[in-house]
Amino acid sequence: MVPTDANLAGNVFGGSILAEIDRVAYIAASRHAGTGCVTASFDRVDFLSPVHVGDVVDFDATLTYVGTSSMEVWVRVRAESASGGRPRAVGEAFITMVAVDAAGRPVSVPPLVPQSAEERLRFEEGQRRMEERRRTRPPRPK
Repeated sequence: MVPTDANLAGNVFGGSILAEIDRVAYIAASRHAGTGCVTASFDRVDFLSPVHVGDVVDFDATLTYVGTSSMEVWVRVRAESASGGRPRAVGEAFITMVAVDAAGRPVSVPPLVPQSAEERLRFEEGQRRMEERRRTRPPRPK
């Protein structure tokens, strides 16, 4: 992270981290979908510890749930000093991405086939979160 990403305390703005999380989620979702995607929602963003100017930041994205056109992406963020040291967990977020065609209309995506018990558990948890998002989403303007 560079000085233009910092606040007055020398920590990286959360918004800078969120922008990177969004980019990483887009890459993971669009690779799965085979088409472009848009961000539908961010939820459960947790900042666990600060990121400092000069830290090297690593983002890891995993698809946890896939519906018809929407995908939940779990992004974990780690940072370490540029001079070395152990990486530390600094944040994580769940992002919903929607696959779209050239006109911006939602399109179907391939299913996600969980292999391990851990992947099946994450899929079930993601499905519950997606159902909760649908239930609590404000109505779209007409």
